[in-house]
Amino acid sequence: MADLHEYTALTQWRLLQQGELTPRELAEHYLERIARIDPEIGAFVTVTADRSLERADALVRDPSRAAPLWGLPIGVKDLWRTAGVPTGFGSRLFADLVPEASDEIVDVLERAGSVSLGKTAAPEFGFPSYTESIAHGATRNPWNTELGPGGSSGGAAAAVAAGMLPIAPGSDGGGSVRIPAAACGLVGVKPSRGRIPSASGIDSLGGLVVGGPIARTVADAALLLDAMIQPVGAPSDHHYALRAPGEDGPFLSAAVHGEGRYQLGAMTSSAWDAAYDVLVEPEAMAAFDRAVEAFSSMGHGIEEVSLPTDETYAPAFRTLWQAGAGGIPVESAADLDLLEPLTRWLVGRGRSLLAWELSQALDALTTFERSFIARLAPFDAVLTPALAMTPRPIGWYDQEDGDRNFAQQVLYTPFTSMVNVSGLPAIVLPVHQTDAGLPMGVQLIGRPGGEAALFALGAQLERRIRWQNRRPPIW
Repeated sequence: MADLHEYTALTQWRLLQQGELTPRELAEHYLERIARIDPEIGAFVTVTADRSLERADALVRDPSRAAPLWGLPIGVKDLWRTAGVPTGFGSRLFADLVPEASDEIVDVLERAGSVSLGKTAAPEFGFPSYTESIAHGATRNPWNTELGPGGSSGGAAAAVAAGMLPIAPGSDGGGSVRIPAAACGLVGVKPSRGRIPSASGIDSLGGLVVGGPIARTVADAALLLDAMIQPVGAPSDHHYALRAPGEDGPFLSAAVHGEGRYQLGAMTSSAWDAAYDVLVEPEAMAAFDRAVEAFSSMGHGIEEVSLPTDETYAPAFRTLWQAGAGGIPVESAADLDLLEPLTRWLVGRGRSLLAWELSQALDALTTFERSFIARLAPFDAVLTPALAMTPRPIGWYDQEDGDRNFAQQVLYTPFTSMVNVSGLPAIVLPVHQTDAGLPMGVQLIGRPGGEAALFALGAQLERRIRWQNRRPPIW
């Protein structure tokens, strides 16, 4: 038998179901890797070894093994409360917080049969698209430890890329699943708004933040997404009348079979082009061109598409980003001093916004959503670069000048936030490696409720490129 971490999550699950592997054996294997590898990577802020093994043993005593993640190890993002486990939100402000109750998404993952090995690193309150908090330090990219893994689900992606987890859940409010997936050579999925009941986006400002899976393969990503939607295999427990169009899966079938011919758009423009001089670097274009050629050779129709100039998107999204920070529970000057400089700047900006400014921003983004969906409507999916640059070096982002920091994030990740604003599904796929050995990916944006087509397309591309066979040096 190969080393357990060499197997896909789906294969591990099948071995567990067949009794050829126990949850404890699998948890112990990954805990050993975490102890040996993570000091160099910093993917975890807390490792719960004893608790994890107790959980693994308890699963064996449960007569039902039908749960979709039964016995599979995961990590819980440090932005999600876990009962009895320190949850710091990437901030010194909550360094001593041990919640009494878990967030709903954490309970859902447990009901799905997973075994959490600890909390994965995130930047302070999840606002930046990189993972370099003062509270925990920088999380490093397994492909090159001088580089970052992106964010805000940077710890989750680094753990999967380094073989310290088979799969990991994350959250995505402007690209926070897809950015680190792309930077770490992984598959990342941002589902449709309303798709995951416990992380739907409907209850977040502007409907931006949804949960999503990070994995090495398309099928593994679908396996985790299905579990996040239906943790006990029953009809989804939607909390709102509004929900994503179409069926709630299972999407694993589409990811395994990878069937169909589709009409694709190919786009290198973004919603930020009117406000910033966005440059797609050659390495990002190489990944994009490779995907275009591969899809074309497989018989899919491909047509170029571009976005019209939109002067309102950039200031509106920026307003929403700042407004979200206004709600951070800072009650005193001493509390404010515990925040990082960027977060202090965001809190100040967010709390100085007027109601009419926020109303105008929300209205502008709703208008953009309608126009963006209409623009992409002729296509089953639209292909873009995942990122505009190679993974950024640790320390690259300006920590003092909030305006410059925001611009840096936009220039690195111009293709992700517009998907959150529009509520559409998207998948990032790791199609290319640079001459320096760095992963570069592409993004496919689907129609409303169009996850199945994205998984099918991703499976077809995966079979051709075989990216799941690549391993970072630390592997």
